[in-house]
Amino acid sequence: MKILVTGGAGAIGSHLVEAFLNRGDEVAVLDCFHDFYPRAIKEKNLAAARQHAGFSSLHECDIREPASVRSVFETERPDAVVHLAARAGVRPSLDAPGEYADVNVTGTTVVLREAIEVAVPRFIFASSSSVYGEKPRGPFHEDLDADHPLSPYGASKRAGELLCHAMHHTSGISISCLRFFTAYGPRQRPDLAIHKFARLIQQGKPIPIYGDGSAERDFTFVSDLVDGIVRATDRAEGFKIYNLGRGEPVTLNETIAKLESALGLPVERNLQPPVNGDVPRTWASIDRARDELGYKPRVSLDEGISRFVRWLGEEGA
Repeated sequence: MKILVTGGAGAIGSHLVEAFLNRGDEVAVLDCFHDFYPRAIKEKNLAAARQHAGFSSLHECDIREPASVRSVFETERPDAVVHLAARAGVRPSLDAPGEYADVNVTGTTVVLREAIEVAVPRFIFASSSSVYGEKPRGPFHEDLDADHPLSPYGASKRAGELLCHAMHHTSGISISCLRFFTAYGPRQRPDLAIHKFARLIQQGKPIPIYGDGSAERDFTFVSDLVDGIVRATDRAEGFKIYNLGRGEPVTLNETIAKLESALGLPVERNLQPPVNGDVPRTWASIDRARDELGYKPRVSLDEGISRFVRWLGEEGA
């Protein structure tokens, strides 16, 4: 199978590209190398994949530019698209709601349209647990209301899901929307919780905690997410929405304690007011993904943090 991965130079994307290559697929990558964090990090993410015989090409372009995206699709003619490219993050979206809507909605519209133009049969859209907004404690099922997100980021991802449904209905393209729950692991963006906390602990600096640390997150190791994406790509049929999480929420205080233990260093906490837009908890129900995709997360938070800390040491942090 020939697969186009948008956002393929990012943390999740680069691991996914390697997974497809390692099982014998041909893979092309589209990425704009946005300066949200250093380009060199993304270049390094893709370095090994680009040496693989199955790596087709790297296309550097903005998903909001129809002519550029059209050229990629006409060149590659993929059998499936995994659309990861997006502006990500709840807190940054509070300061740039227009840019998030532009990239995540307009950009997704462009990618979808060009996929349909060249008759791509399967399309995977990377959504987010942020679409659920604030929910009572308990697993978030895919059939729960998801029309009240609390941040521009969550709203842009929900809009992307609705757009996918409309395009499936009007064109017949098979689309699966995957709601990711708090991804972490090697190559994680440096601004995200576990990576950011680990570096601050190593530097002997206080960790900023927004609220009292009781917020719960369903941390999901990158290899488990990648396995779910691959399974969804192979089985895409009709229109589906799946949660990809671990199904075991953990408080931020517990997570920090695990990092403290793994790093063997003390933690200083800097408590700050809660951020408007953050949700108090995320908790994935993974029954549908398990039953329909065979999805089964395997990496516990303890093991995942251990692997992340080992990777961080190898990076010379």
